[in-house]
Amino acid sequence: MTEIHKLSLKSAREALKKGEFQAVELTKSHLDAMEQNKGLNAYILETRDIAIKSATIADQNIKAGNARAMEGIPVAVKDLFCTKDVRTTACSQILGNFTPTYESTVTSKLWQTGAVMLGKTNMDEFAMGSSNLTSFYGPVQNPWKATGSDKILVPGGSSGGSAAAVTAYLAMGALGSDTGGSIRQPASYCGIVGMKPSYGRCSRYGMMAFSSSLDQAGVFTRDVTDASIMLEAIMGHDSKDSTCATLPVPALEKALNGDIKGMRIGIPKEYNMEGISPEISKLWQTGAKWLKEAGAEIVEISLPHSKYALPVYYIIAPAEASSNLSRYDGVRYGLRVPSENNSLDEMYELTRQKGFGAEVKRRIMIGTYVLSAGYYDAYYIKAQKVRNLIAEDFKNAFAKVDAILAPTAPSAAFAADIKIDDPVTMYLNDIFTIPASLAGLPCISVPAGLSNEGLPLGLQIIGNLFDESTVLKVAFKLEQAANFVGYKGK
Repeated sequence: MTEIHKLSLKSAREALKKGEFQAVELTKSHLDAMEQNKGLNAYILETRDIAIKSATIADQNIKAGNARAMEGIPVAVKDLFCTKDVRTTACSQILGNFTPTYESTVTSKLWQTGAVMLGKTNMDEFAMGSSNLTSFYGPVQNPWKATGSDKILVPGGSSGGSAAAVTAYLAMGALGSDTGGSIRQPASYCGIVGMKPSYGRCSRYGMMAFSSSLDQAGVFTRDVTDASIMLEAIMGHDSKDSTCATLPVPALEKALNGDIKGMRIGIPKEYNMEGISPEISKLWQTGAKWLKEAGAEIVEISLPHSKYALPVYYIIAPAEASSNLSRYDGVRYGLRVPSENNSLDEMYELTRQKGFGAEVKRRIMIGTYVLSAGYYDAYYIKAQKVRNLIAEDFKNAFAKVDAILAPTAPSAAFAADIKIDDPVTMYLNDIFTIPASLAGLPCISVPAGLSNEGLPLGLQIIGNLFDESTVLKVAFKLEQAANFVGYKGK
């Protein structure tokens, strides 16, 4: 078997247990693929020695009959998650060669279940972006190309490196983070599955904060079954994170076996907005038809305050970012640009001026403005009130339906060289993902079709709070109906 790195996570796990190949062989297959695809810039750091050592231990465990849930499975980690003794920078110059002395909880859980770390993946700086064009380490390339074109496309953001790595068979799964759509939108652009669980399902300990009330860890895989396996591995209560839910971890993989007959699937009328691409609209209608044929009832619902989600998000998230990023000052770790006058204030200014990129600076400035005296009540407090109304809309909707079907992104992947002078135009890429993020709900993007240019398009399933099982169950049926053929690779 020459292309074992192209197997699904579940298939590889079963083959390892049967002794069809070894974890070291599987890991080396991925490392070779990573070497051949460096041009994608999906990884900013490869951890070859760590990977081989972990795979060797996995082989010993499998041989002894002690295989764990992710034993020997090679995965990638977004550079937002702290990894002990391995450089972690959130793809920002301001962190320099920062090497944590501790491990994030979600990566700890992966290693405890036997997963193998291949490396750290590229991302938009501090997770701020929808294109993966803002990384200090340069842009990530989407493995997909439009039919008849060699133009380089964005993979989406901010978790673009993780999405590209899974798409191009450079990892069997990858960790991402989702604040306003940073897992689901790249998954849609790259034609893979991306899932964000409910806020609080996964610990945020050791995850570099962008917006603390929105950030949530999640996963990228090539199918829904693999997503259920990997997500189950990283979920669970953590006393080191006060926002982490104390609920037991559900058996997600087993949830896929049930049917969806009699389920009520909501279609939010407000998402059918003016300017939506006809091919996105058509795919959405097709997705509803597929679920209806699987036995579900399609119900129109209303989320009246969702039209305010984008401005609410771009008040709350930058406000929290301006507070969280104030810790990067050149004193304790990372980059330090010394002051010629030996002035502490000047050192702060010079360090942040050089260390932060343009998009991060823009969001810090927005956040600082809305938190400033005279504007706190007018902007931040008002945004929090509207956020509560958005969450209430979803609560009312889930009194009538079991899940919601919506587009993931307003378009397919766009060209990396496109010039966008107005940042708001870029922010609109998250228009369908942000409302559920503000409500803290579990969501998944499933590849469901191709655009007229032959590029992947995703559909999104949104579930009720802490009901990841239903989200995955509906997504599994959607995946079966779509029968999407993923990236074929080189």
